[in-house]
Amino acid sequence: MPSLLQPSTAQQKPIHLQLANRTLIKTLKSGHPWLYADSLQSLPPAASGSLALVKTKEGDIIAKGLYDPKSKLVFRALAVKERRLDDSLIEARLQRAAALRRRLFQSQDTTGYRLLNGEGDLLPGLVCDIYGSSAVLKLDGEGPAGFYDTKGIATWLQQQLQLQCVYLKNRSGSASRGAALVGPAPSKPVQFRENGIAFAADLVAGQKTGFFLDQRDNRSWMQAFHRGSRVLNLFGYTGGFSVYAGAAGASHVTTVDIADAALSAADDNWLLNRLPPHQHESIAADAFDFLDRAAAAKEAWDVVICDPPSFAPNKASVEKAQASYERLFTKAAAVTASGGVLALASCSSHITFPMFHSICDAAVQRARRTATVISVRGQPADHPYPAPCTELRYLKFVAHVLD
Repeated sequence: MPSLLQPSTAQQKPIHLQLANRTLIKTLKSGHPWLYADSLQSLPPAASGSLALVKTKEGDIIAKGLYDPKSKLVFRALAVKERRLDDSLIEARLQRAAALRRRLFQSQDTTGYRLLNGEGDLLPGLVCDIYGSSAVLKLDGEGPAGFYDTKGIATWLQQQLQLQCVYLKNRSGSASRGAALVGPAPSKPVQFRENGIAFAADLVAGQKTGFFLDQRDNRSWMQAFHRGSRVLNLFGYTGGFSVYAGAAGASHVTTVDIADAALSAADDNWLLNRLPPHQHESIAADAFDFLDRAAAAKEAWDVVICDPPSFAPNKASVEKAQASYERLFTKAAAVTASGGVLALASCSSHITFPMFHSICDAAVQRARRTATVISVRGQPADHPYPAPCTELRYLKFVAHVLD
């Protein structure tokens, strides 16, 4: 078996951390994996990704995990009940995650999915998305990067899933986009399938790992409303919702995104499924401006899907984000036909479900419309999260029928 932990991690003497508050013992034992800096009595100097033991004042070990004193999120628990944190434990977690995906995706209808969802698969900070015979790894910060042996994990993935390529994608703002760990880096978009629909994703230059796999189930669910409908897909990126609409028999689909490269990919994905070119229009525009012009022209669509990027990357931005979401959703409601479906989404973990419902309600009222909520949805089963860690239940998707 290849090494799955950094050699320095596996060989070092663990850092000892002491809780500042005994109430956190119950939190860790319940399965919440995180401790912030103010949760500990002190922050011993150590390299990011060091192995650490969290102890009570009496010296009892509560949890084992990775430690990064440079981060606000200083400790991520991997082992609470387990006696050892080693390669064998990491492999058991990898096998557990792979077994769940085999149950979820038993046919070749879906070959694009999330294999590893960090904390939700008991592997904090480690993400892996599968695209056919390729995989993309991402690490959430310097702590996970110093803890996991990505080359060893890539080798394990290649052996277990018969992959041709495993690409490590760096976080945005890094000096380089990433590096191939197994096989050559993809030189062109990689094809995969979702519910029998074909897509191609740029794993190197695309957003996130190349595609927004977390909306797969919501794209499929929305198909019931597409046949014969005029559909507007705002913040459409590479056309996920658009292609599903076309495949379901929409009479016409408009994809709006500010990025020309994304729209070019959306057009390619449309044609990849042999859909009629004249039934799809890509428009490069700011969504707010587009909606203003559409409302002024008294345009309306039978189905409007609004899935913007996160407006609240941190807690400090929540108030401003709420106002932006409400303003955007008000404009989207204004161009939804009477009896039409308005689907609104947010991928920000800092916007809670109750908060999001309030935003949606306020937007509909502000647009002087009334609505019936027909579905409240979230992330799919390949994006699990620890039950006590509701912060990781980030995706909100609410579908309405407007008057």
